Amino acid sequence: MTTPQTPPLAPRAALRWNVVSRVVSGLRPTTILELGCGQGAMGTRLARMGTYLAAEPDDKSFETAHARITRLGGTVIHGDHNKIPEGSTYDVVCAFEVLEHIADDAAALAGWLPLVKPGGHLVLSVPSEPHRFGPWDELVGHYRRYDAAGLTARLGDAGAVDIKMIHYGWPLGYLLDSVRDRLAGGKTAEGETAEERTSGSGRILQPSGAAAGALIKLAVSPFIGLQRMRTGKGPGLVAVAQRPA
Repeated sequence: MTTPQTPPLAPRAALRWNVVSRVVSGLRPTTILELGCGQGAMGTRLARMGTYLAAEPDDKSFETAHARITRLGGTVIHGDHNKIPEGSTYDVVCAFEVLEHIADDAAALAGWLPLVKPGGHLVLSVPSEPHRFGPWDELVGHYRRYDAAGLTARLGDAGAVDIKMIHYGWPLGYLLDSVRDRLAGGKTAEGETAEERTSGSGRILQPSGAAAGALIKLAVSPFIGLQRMRTGKGPGLVAVAQRPA
């Protein structure tokens, strides 16, 4: 039987995955929920780490994620967190590059935390360093970027405890941000509102094919070690928070 090909990660996502994979592996989950899974590139990896369920509201991204993840035994629901079966909870609930797209992030976190099993964990990633908000953020429908203190406060207000912050992306992420801002300067947004721009954001600049994946992996690998030397600095932020037992 042929093993389904794992889709390649974009450079920024590859840097992120190095952090996320270590975090999730350390939590040893049996069940994993991912909110806003996009086209499923991260989901195909998470689906190998536990019983996996995802939710994705964008029509086109859902179709791609569904095709990729169901082959691995995972499940993808078309919709947001409100479509998750009522009363179900998960050892780890993930949302990568999602929270910054939501106008009322406090309400989102308040809705996400009850999906975590008591004693389980919420794992998030967001763009960091608010002063770096630029053309790319506008293009893809971001409302904000976060600093560690602000996101910690948001999670605490939602009821989370034992909150940890890990920056990633130093130094390569700064170059990637600059390139994306330059590219965004020549692009027209797909919608007038942040919600409309968010809809297609997960499909922009996504690599495809084994050759692209191998090239990105080779190019990014030296920077994986570098970012682990500076976990307090970088344009990306991973948060790990626990639902009280």
